[in-house]
Amino acid sequence: MFTSIEEIPSDELAGRRKRCLGLMRRHCPDAGGIMAFSGVNIYYLTGVFAQGVFWLPLEGEPLLLLRKGLARAALENPRLRTACYKSYSQVPALLTEQGSPLTPCFALERDALNWGLGLNFSRYFQAYEYLPGDMVFKQARAVKTPWELLKMRLAGQRHHLAMCGLFPERARLNMNGYQLSRLFWDIFFELGHSGAIRTSALGEDSFLGHLAVGENSAYPSYYNRPTGLKGVHPAASYMGYAGEVWTAGSFLTADVGFVLEGYNTDKTMLYFAGPPSVVPAQARLAQDCCLEIQHEVSARLKPGAIPQDLYRLALDLASQRGFSEGFMGLGDNKVPFIGHGLGLQLDEWPVLADNFTEPLEE
Repeated sequence: MFTSIEEIPSDELAGRRKRCLGLMRRHCPDAGGIMAFSGVNIYYLTGVFAQGVFWLPLEGEPLLLLRKGLARAALENPRLRTACYKSYSQVPALLTEQGSPLTPCFALERDALNWGLGLNFSRYFQAYEYLPGDMVFKQARAVKTPWELLKMRLAGQRHHLAMCGLFPERARLNMNGYQLSRLFWDIFFELGHSGAIRTSALGEDSFLGHLAVGENSAYPSYYNRPTGLKGVHPAASYMGYAGEVWTAGSFLTADVGFVLEGYNTDKTMLYFAGPPSVVPAQARLAQDCCLEIQHEVSARLKPGAIPQDLYRLALDLASQRGFSEGFMGLGDNKVPFIGHGLGLQLDEWPVLADNFTEPLEE
């Protein structure tokens, strides 16, 4: 009676798995397979967004083990081999029963296991050697397929329409930060925003994003973003604060993401309440500097470019224009990067920052 909203094509999934196995041979040459645990990586490889154990062997058929949801997995990927498990202790035997036995050495997604789960896992796998495989998933997902790019471009088009078209038309002076956040949500949901913005950093999944009026965009922040904000409350430091009112002659900072069918785009905008003629001269110069940096860096975003070199170019340009102090944040809010990848999470590989020396791929 039930039908799935969407099934990821089998050749799309096969290509992703092939890329992961190729990267595994490079990063973990002794491993005979790799395990994924997070919903994001399981979805990337299977089309099923569930937490469990996905075993991808070099030889043999992959297998997804779930504690719950086998019927839903069968709807979303009818070709996927699945089995039910209750404990990590059952995993080796289940893989053997299903004809894809665990190899003596394998790679795994460590970042998805908290301390307790990691200790629990290690109890039952003392006879095996397991290697960190997180880089395999990061680098595999960094290169988007044509299928993924279609979704991301559609998300980006709607994101642009919302932030550069509909929001400026509907926003009004004397609205407070919370009201402005609600306006963003209203527009985003009109355009199909999925709601959940996932990040790779533990505990930093985002609800809409950051919105701040005036100097509160430099309010101290816990998040690894250049913008600050008061947020709704100290227990909910996201969206906009109801005590901030957007008045004539002041700026509004909005760092908000858009997600469509699992894929994220990211955009930060500054809005000024007044005609262009009264924008402060220093703000104009800073904007010109940012646009120059964006142009110079994006022109060099080509296969073979080194992220670290692009980051240092941006810092040099900001310094030459006299904006080193405020570039990428003020004070403790300053962040050591100028950009990052996008995809199933808001912050994906690669990062334009120091120590990222792996050449960019198309």
